[in-house]
Amino acid sequence: MSSSLSLNNALLLSLPFLQAALANPLHHRAQNSTCTKTKVVVLGAGMAGITAAQTLHNASIEDFVIVDVNDYIGGRVRHTNFGKDGNGEPYVVELGANWVQGLGSEGGPENPIWTLAKKWGINNTYSNYSSIETYDQTGASDYTSYFDEYETAYATVEQDAGTILTQNYQDRTMRTGFSIADWKPMKNMQKQAIEWWEFDWEYAYPPDQSSQTFSIVNYNTTFYQWSDENNFVIDQRGFNAFIIGEASTFLKPNDTRLQLSKNITSITYSNNGVTITSTDGSCIQADYAICTFSLGVLQNDIVSFSPALPAWKQTGIEGMQMGTYTKIFFQFPANADGSYFWEKGATDPTTQFYLYADPISRGYYPVFQSLTAPGFLPGSGIFFVTVVSTQSYIAEQQSDSATKAQIMEVLRVMFGKENVPEPLDFMYPRWSTESWAMGSYSNWPPGMSLETHQNLRANLGRLWFAGEATSAEYFGFLQGELVALFPLPSYTPSGEDFAPQIRLLTLVDVGAYTEGQAVGNTIAGCINKNKTTCKNEASYEVIQGCTTSERQLSPNNGWYVSSFLTYGFEE
Repeated sequence: MSSSLSLNNALLLSLPFLQAALANPLHHRAQNSTCTKTKVVVLGAGMAGITAAQTLHNASIEDFVIVDVNDYIGGRVRHTNFGKDGNGEPYVVELGANWVQGLGSEGGPENPIWTLAKKWGINNTYSNYSSIETYDQTGASDYTSYFDEYETAYATVEQDAGTILTQNYQDRTMRTGFSIADWKPMKNMQKQAIEWWEFDWEYAYPPDQSSQTFSIVNYNTTFYQWSDENNFVIDQRGFNAFIIGEASTFLKPNDTRLQLSKNITSITYSNNGVTITSTDGSCIQADYAICTFSLGVLQNDIVSFSPALPAWKQTGIEGMQMGTYTKIFFQFPANADGSYFWEKGATDPTTQFYLYADPISRGYYPVFQSLTAPGFLPGSGIFFVTVVSTQSYIAEQQSDSATKAQIMEVLRVMFGKENVPEPLDFMYPRWSTESWAMGSYSNWPPGMSLETHQNLRANLGRLWFAGEATSAEYFGFLQGELVALFPLPSYTPSGEDFAPQIRLLTLVDVGAYTEGQAVGNTIAGCINKNKTTCKNEASYEVIQGCTTSERQLSPNNGWYVSSFLTYGFEE
């Protein structure tokens, strides 16, 4: 299905608002002059930063400043122009976040990103993951029967993960879980391709480097709580239009509280306040700061902290993984009849996905996606491939020409050398080398405890942290940076299939808070002298063992919603 919703008047005003903000860049204070003073400085204008600022506004706190290194609102929700249509106008494609994942189901809660996508009329189309054709070094090759074999094993793995979580057993790798469930792809490269499609494509890491427990938690809290639907955003304003729209509800045109194109170099923090210094020599002194930098920035010392981060905090930061997810775009010319080579080679010309099993390397340009399929960008000639992890690093370090040549060779193996023309346009981002990102999104490694992750979340005096990586349940997802707008209904676990795993776990009956609003609410409470909400985050200087007891599954450790909710689960 295609969802193209009408704009409301607020969004029509929000785009001029952003343009005005960019047309009048702020250059605060000369070097060595007095710092700008504010109650709260929000570091980052992505989803978490805008949500945190909006939360302050909703609490009647207007004395804040939002600072971002980029010249736009959205962070890793980033788009660019690519190719040309029949009128010579470029298409807009997403470099970062591209899907609304898990929409909602009747009688259950709704994904807040879906709520906002509908509010701001984000144009999107249902991704049909059953619309797939499979290939290997011989060309078209049907190995789709392995999907059922994988899914059977996965059902066992998720049941085991529930037992591990509720019985306080030691975590293990997803690979171990798969092997116990008798899914062992080994040197069967067709099975490896199936596994990459099912796992790596979601987590940006292979099963060997991912936690069984928290991979399942992460999947369930989105796809079982809401639904298994994934809608691909094709909005020609860019996916970040909804973030711009939300910003326009509390920021005015030319609002001096929004400082874009400002590169932060150092953060000095204490129990009394925070000072931010930028490359232009300017500084901001704030009573509180909300740091929404990506995990990759924190891990690679892009910004200096004074005093140096304590060991427990640094361990929390380094303990999480930053993955890289790279979409590589081609625009190809049409055939004489208006079709494209992948449509000619497919059993069904409306196929959305094409999976390739390389005979030597797992994850070597494995998943191609057609944007000429109905409901996307018909007639665009845009065909893109996604790589993650090691293959992302290789592609992002080598030249465009080297990457293009490798992919063209794969396409000619898949569809026939004589059928694949030279592209009209070619482009891809390099997320792992962007100093303000240093990767795409986070992943939970095996053996990392909830307490260690909580140290990543925990504040240092009046310096607070928020973002998708600090979400214990929605890490890696856009909703990890946002708050669910509606409280979840109370829930009593039931059902024989889940009973062995869920009998010890009860739902925390609160809204599905995630990081931007959670931190914004806390700081608002501190400023408004509300002792109920103004509390330091839990932190753990000493962590023993690597298991997570049930008593730790609480809001104090960022655990807001049961991972056993099944509103959106379908047999």
